[in-house]
Amino acid sequence: MATAFAVSIIDALLGSTLGSAGQDPGNRVALEGLTSAPRDDGALEVRIRRLEAASLRVASGPLVLEVGQLALDELVALVRFEGGRPRLSMLEAAGAECSGVKLAGPLILPPYPGGGNATGPAAAASWSLGPLAAADGTIRAEIVDAHLLFDADVTVPVRQGRIDFKDATVEHVGPDSRMGASRLGLYVDAPNGRSYLYQFSVPPVAGVEYEQSGALLGPWVTDRGSLQLQPFGEWLLRQPLGGQAQGVTEQARLLFDRTAVSGDLQLSDGRFAAPGVQADFVGRAHGDNAVRLHSQAVGRGLTVELASLSVRNAVLGPGDLRIGCDQVAGALALRLSVEGAQLRFSFDLTQMKAAGVRLLVGAQPPSPSSSTTTGLLA
Repeated sequence: MATAFAVSIIDALLGSTLGSAGQDPGNRVALEGLTSAPRDDGALEVRIRRLEAASLRVASGPLVLEVGQLALDELVALVRFEGGRPRLSMLEAAGAECSGVKLAGPLILPPYPGGGNATGPAAAASWSLGPLAAADGTIRAEIVDAHLLFDADVTVPVRQGRIDFKDATVEHVGPDSRMGASRLGLYVDAPNGRSYLYQFSVPPVAGVEYEQSGALLGPWVTDRGSLQLQPFGEWLLRQPLGGQAQGVTEQARLLFDRTAVSGDLQLSDGRFAAPGVQADFVGRAHGDNAVRLHSQAVGRGLTVELASLSVRNAVLGPGDLRIGCDQVAGALALRLSVEGAQLRFSFDLTQMKAAGVRLLVGAQPPSPSSSTTTGLLA
């Protein structure tokens, strides 16, 4: 009975029915120190000193979640009964550890609050890319048989969250090309003319300083311009999806299929927020949150790896289902791939430790008399 109850808790936590992951028998659950007591409001308060589970698999529509190992310490759960059926309404844990977590499926961005309008205060609050504000690193690209550019090696330094195009290099046979930003978009000036990689719809664009020409409207460019990653990235993400795609030129699409990318980027401390996700990135002074990028053909996919993720005050989940954590540390990889017209993702969390875990389902009920966590989501 205890095992069945523990499985029902995980079922409610994940919002679906469990199955097995891989070839091993699934739903292996073990728990220590199970106690329960009714509360004055009719809910059942359940405490578990430690809960361990292995080989979990959840399929919800097109999404598939697999968990190799999961352990929760000092678990406190509130179970309410509606129509004779138990329903998990809240869960807290002093700490959590997991490994072998994989989530895969089609990448579908949630609609903006208020009916999908990509403008206004609600949309502006949906995205925050604070970890890019003072990021440092280098992004490299190798373009094979590039149209109009021949084979090319591209190097783009990032300093304090800023790309200065005067420092970016595009090397190939013959005179090198130069990158820059004009009011029309991001471009490459090759020996045989200017080609745009991304065209802006309506200037000004947040985070972009445009190129400067010589006196008397001369043809010579004296400053190639610059790009601040945080405001530009936030501006780009707030645009309608159709508008984002239209900005990529046809020539850029051809180049991306022949472009290999690699890079290292040390993120800064700061607030990250996206629809349904938010967290404070911390630990730059210790080398945490260093990002590695790589792709054999960026037009067909990209992998982002963080060997040492460190965040605080993390909240995951929109609306009536949210998980909050005081601290999270781990290693993860995110892979994006293109299959036909569909963009897909694969999220691998090789290991994770979390402290102060709190789950809320629906409206927030009174907290149990527990000192194991603080209420992040109050």
